[in-house]
Amino acid sequence: MAGMSKKVFAGHAVRNVRERLGLTQIDFARRLSLSPSYINQIESNQRPVTAAVLLAISRTFDLDITRFGADDLDRIVADLREALADPVFRGLEPSLQDLKNATTHAPAFAHAFLRLHGALRRLDERRAALDDAVVSVAREVDGEARNPAPYEEVRDHFHYIDNYVDGLDRAAEERNAALDLFAREDAVAVLAQHLRQRHDIVVDMAPADALDAPLVAYDRHRRVATLSRTLDRASQAFRLAALIARFEQSDLIDQHVIDAGFRSATAREVCRLSLQNYYAGALMLPYRRFARLARERRHDLDILAAITGASLEQVCHRLSTLQRPGEKGVPFYFLKVDRAGNVIKRHSATRFQFARYGGACPVWNVHEAFEQPSRTLVQVGEMPDGVRYLCLARGTSKPATRYGARERRFALGIGCEISYAGELVYADGLDLKSAAVAPLGVNCRICPRASCPERAFPPLDREIVLDPDRRDVVPFSVRD
Repeated sequence: MAGMSKKVFAGHAVRNVRERLGLTQIDFARRLSLSPSYINQIESNQRPVTAAVLLAISRTFDLDITRFGADDLDRIVADLREALADPVFRGLEPSLQDLKNATTHAPAFAHAFLRLHGALRRLDERRAALDDAVVSVAREVDGEARNPAPYEEVRDHFHYIDNYVDGLDRAAEERNAALDLFAREDAVAVLAQHLRQRHDIVVDMAPADALDAPLVAYDRHRRVATLSRTLDRASQAFRLAALIARFEQSDLIDQHVIDAGFRSATAREVCRLSLQNYYAGALMLPYRRFARLARERRHDLDILAAITGASLEQVCHRLSTLQRPGEKGVPFYFLKVDRAGNVIKRHSATRFQFARYGGACPVWNVHEAFEQPSRTLVQVGEMPDGVRYLCLARGTSKPATRYGARERRFALGIGCEISYAGELVYADGLDLKSAAVAPLGVNCRICPRASCPERAFPPLDREIVLDPDRRDVVPFSVRD
């Protein structure tokens, strides 16, 4: 069974299942034909959850056993390590085993700690930026800093649910089948006809000279959706699919937003928009058919884009969401960065850790994609935890709409753990045992690699040493 090669201590998950079912430990054990003492030991993490117990829980209560995996706990541990690298915790750094124990026994507390640390960082950043502000402004900032930034809160939400939303994904798959939409060259026309027949909405194009028009504008009084002429066909179809999500999946979307428990109205609206986009991607690239095609074509990005009519970005994003219980595809990470290194999108179904704060690792090949935009770059990278990944990077751009306007360039990064490399065409001819391995990190502020020549600044949790008689590429060394 995938994910069961190591011991899984998931007492919190078992306890949450039992409490949601409204059962005592005695009743829960009786339904599973186990002893109450055994269940007590599992819930207190004195004993691991065995495959037999997981299967018994799955069959008895009709639950997905993948929720008991350790991947989410690994992510929380990595996030805690990054947070605890903050100088405010210097001298108090718990061991890796302590972090694992805290996360395993009290994951809700770990999430609360991360939320509190995020609030602390935002408060410090705001105060630094407003150093000379009046006291009344500073007080207002204090109030704002208690809540996470809306986009950050939503991004973390999707990160911890593996970027997969089952109800929306299945609803999109059903709609795709009803419209016979998969890999249709006339997808835009099919979607426009559906909007007209089902919702009495007319799809129109913006005037030829309206180059500054929004990508899509919906006039609710005239019931007209106007698309920008700057959109390519794949983007036109995506925008119409997102509009369909707005009118047909509002109940599912609203319930998901409520269940997520966001702390601000803005975060709820950001999530609502993200879920509409999620549905759009799932509608254009339905789960089973796209997953099957991806396996057959060994995840060749260009071929998948050519067959489906989707953009390269849409293909990469969709690959990172193929985590349906019982039908999981290759677990990918996916991100999109701009020329300044800002991460615009990041999703991961892997243990690969993105920095929550600060820039990304300069050794990562995603930065090289700007230099060679027409090539798919392949890199074997190893994170500090020893896990190796097959890392792909590709440049993409949005053309300028008029003379003098800047072409918008981006880099897409997508990859998977090296154990899945054989399922990707990009590993062909690559000797994974002897290939050069790039030593990657989350970012410089918490990277433990003392000898990295591309380090931008010293790690926050290590003491630096300066030798006046020695000057290397990096002007300091790091004390272990």
